[in-house]
Amino acid sequence: MKTFSSGNSSGLTATLILGSLFFIFGFITWLNGTLIQYLRIACELTTFESLFVAFAFYISYFVMALPSSWLLRKTGFKKGMMLGLLVMAVGALLFIPAAMTRTYGLFLTGLFVIGTGLSILQTASNPYVTIVGPIESAAMRISIMGIFNKAAGVLAPIILGAIVLSDADVLVKELQTMNIVEKTARLDELAQRVILPYSLMAAALTVLGIAIRFSPLPEIEEGKDENASISDKTSVLQFPHLMLGVAALFLYVGVEVLAGDTIGSYGQSQGIQLSETKNFTAYTLIAMLVGYVIGIFTIPRFITQAKALAYSSIVGILFSIMAIQTEGYVSVLFIALLGLANALMWPAIWPLAIEGLGKFTKTGSALLIMAIAGGALLPLAYGRMADIDFIGAREAYWILVPCYLFILYYSVYGHKLRSWKR
Repeated sequence: MKTFSSGNSSGLTATLILGSLFFIFGFITWLNGTLIQYLRIACELTTFESLFVAFAFYISYFVMALPSSWLLRKTGFKKGMMLGLLVMAVGALLFIPAAMTRTYGLFLTGLFVIGTGLSILQTASNPYVTIVGPIESAAMRISIMGIFNKAAGVLAPIILGAIVLSDADVLVKELQTMNIVEKTARLDELAQRVILPYSLMAAALTVLGIAIRFSPLPEIEEGKDENASISDKTSVLQFPHLMLGVAALFLYVGVEVLAGDTIGSYGQSQGIQLSETKNFTAYTLIAMLVGYVIGIFTIPRFITQAKALAYSSIVGILFSIMAIQTEGYVSVLFIALLGLANALMWPAIWPLAIEGLGKFTKTGSALLIMAIAGGALLPLAYGRMADIDFIGAREAYWILVPCYLFILYYSVYGHKLRSWKR
């Protein structure tokens, strides 16, 4: 497997280009927290219904990851990345008819198509970052990518919120006193606010796709991994550290999306004004940025990837319990601080899971991308629990604790397994 040193020009070029892609990932992905609050008003949805925004977006990874792996074998990384960006542009354009007709199903279709494009990009870029240098420092490189990703994620909800929810509190009050004709007209106007930003996004993604195709980003050819003991392996299912890593990543993405995408709605349930809650996703991502910076300076210099994962899962458990046991702004603060707990999980789980896969690396990568479906299912489970009167939005966060416990198991024991037999 061809690798590049981060100290030479090809490695630096690859890192910068990949950083720009991870910025795009973050900007588009973390629009969802604002979209959930926005579409809940525009399409008159319950908490559970609004969280289909996350479901439609993240389930595309599960559906399209293996086809994306097959596609990349046919096209190579650079053409595949270009195609992924163009697919995302098509998804952004679907927001135009969705907004014109205020059709929730069309919004969800657009999100699914955007997620499809992202699944192609992620299937290519994540293993690329892992093998662009030594495996021991992979978590540090992914942390750098995470800074690009989460910096964009901080900006995305603030920018979109300012455009589509600028007068949210006044609007919500006005809607309660309007007749059906006035209400319909007002909601139609609200829905159409996304047309301009998503049209600009489609244009930018198209230009970037063409730029990536002709960029100096080097191709990586899969080969033999000298450190991989796979002579007797015939299937990825024979790698327990990978399969358990898939489960850990599924739960991690679920808790990350829960923290980022539900915090706004949760803040509203705690009596906080929408004018404030529309930016709460950004606070979660600021906490993640802090975590990524910590990862860059500590992994692998002071702590291993596995220990970083263990410490992170313990912090996640503690912050989850504190969020449930407190109220108001304090409770919301602990949900935001879950961003700090979650920051190093993806950078740690990914290299631990694909280490030593050799010729199975691309398939293993595709399975890990499929695990992003955790972001589709766990928020829905939370939303269903939150809508139950005797549970509510705060107690529903108990769903976080067993997720972090499994991630802790993987960090301590699961990632070391190389055979299902003891």
